[in-house]
Amino acid sequence: MNIINNRTGWIEVICGSMFSGKTEELIRRIHRTEYAKQKVQVFKPQIDNRYDNNHIVSHNKTKAPSQLVQKAEEIMELVKEDTEVVAIDEVQFFGDEIVDVCNKLADMEKRVIVAGLDQDYQGKPFGPVPKLLAIAEYIEKFLAICVKCGNPANRTQRLTKDKDTIIVGASGIYEARCRNCHEVLS
Repeated sequence: MNIINNRTGWIEVICGSMFSGKTEELIRRIHRTEYAKQKVQVFKPQIDNRYDNNHIVSHNKTKAPSQLVQKAEEIMELVKEDTEVVAIDEVQFFGDEIVDVCNKLADMEKRVIVAGLDQDYQGKPFGPVPKLLAIAEYIEKFLAICVKCGNPANRTQRLTKDKDTIIVGASGIYEARCRNCHEVLS
């Protein structure tokens, strides 16, 4: 990754299927900014209550302190002037307002790092992530391993019959699948 040296902000998107390491990578980047003594603030949507309300937590249990927000606009109110890096996990759970928030933060010379699913359980583009991909300076797509065949997995298989687009969960409800093994349940 080429880092921009002049005082400017930018947007980084970490995307992929469930169990691909998105949050783990976000936490790695957060820790690197802390080693560099940069001021970082971390946010996650209130709907993500799987592991811990005060931390973002990866499936392998690494974690970083975070603030819960209900709406994307709250991030603008909570970001401090001296914050250099803003990290947002589970970005797909926010509405399109998160795109404007990320743009404003980058325009305020902040490094904005977001992580989230790029596809829903049906394999369709998920929430604001496609728009974030279009405006980001840096994009990294992570792949999991298909639990059926071992091929690279870029899709999230829902194991329940629920039809709601958003159902927060982890293993037992979802698993990683490749293109060939992914099934859209009707």
